[in-house]
Amino acid sequence: MVSTAFGGYQQWTKRVNAQGNQHDRGVASVPGRGALPRVHLASRSPRRRELLTQAGIAHDASHPGLDDALLQPGDVPPADWAMALAYLKAATAVKNAGVKGGSGVIAAPVVLGADTVIVHHGRMIGTPTSAAEAGQMLRDMRDDEHEVITGIALVCPETGRRDLAADGARVALGSISDQQIDEYVATGAWAGKAGGYNLSERLGAGWPIRFHGDSGTIMGLPVGLVVDRLARFGSPT
Repeated sequence: MVSTAFGGYQQWTKRVNAQGNQHDRGVASVPGRGALPRVHLASRSPRRRELLTQAGIAHDASHPGLDDALLQPGDVPPADWAMALAYLKAATAVKNAGVKGGSGVIAAPVVLGADTVIVHHGRMIGTPTSAAEAGQMLRDMRDDEHEVITGIALVCPETGRRDLAADGARVALGSISDQQIDEYVATGAWAGKAGGYNLSERLGAGWPIRFHGDSGTIMGLPVGLVVDRLARFGSPT
C-alpha cells in the first residue's frame, strides 16, 4: 500500500509555538485501536530515535547497511524517491539480519525505514557529502522556501508485507549571513542531515525559520503518520 499526505494529514495532537510554526506530534496509542507494535528502526539516526521515544513507541535500531548517497533518483517524483529509499533501507535491514555477520535476528514484528529529501525550485536535495556542499545548500535555500518530504516504509520481516507512505512540509529559511553559515558548517553538525540542517537545532540557535506541517517530517520522521500507519499495519505480538 502506498500513500502520500501533504498538508492535509490530520495529526492526533497539534500545538503552535511562539513563532507561529505548527508542530504536529503523534502518540503511541490510537483511540479505539490500543497499543502499537514494537518496531525495529532501520537507522541509527539519533533524531529519528528521539522522535520515536518522545512518541512512546517501543523500538530498537540498527544501521540498515545501505549507503543511499550512492543512489541517484533520475526522473522520479520526490515523494516516490523518498518512499523507495525508505523501503530499501527497511528491506535491506531485514535481509542483512539473516546473513552471517549481519545485525542478527529482528525481534520486532515491524521494521521501519525512513528517508528525507528536500525540493528547492524543482531540484531534489539530499544529504550533503562535504562541508562545502552543505554550505552551498544553505546559501541556495536562504531567503526562500523549500519543501521537505519524508517517506516511510513498514515491512513485516516474517511475511515481507509492506506499507509505504510520505508526508510533506513547507519551510521558509530567512536571512542568514555567510558568517553564520560558515560557523555552523565548521561544527560538522550538517553531517547526515537532508539539506544540511536540523530544524530543532537551528530554531534553538535562533535562525529565522518558519514552517507549516509536521515538524517531525522536517526532522526525518513524521510521527503522526507513523502512528497511523502502524495502527493499520497490525497488532502487537
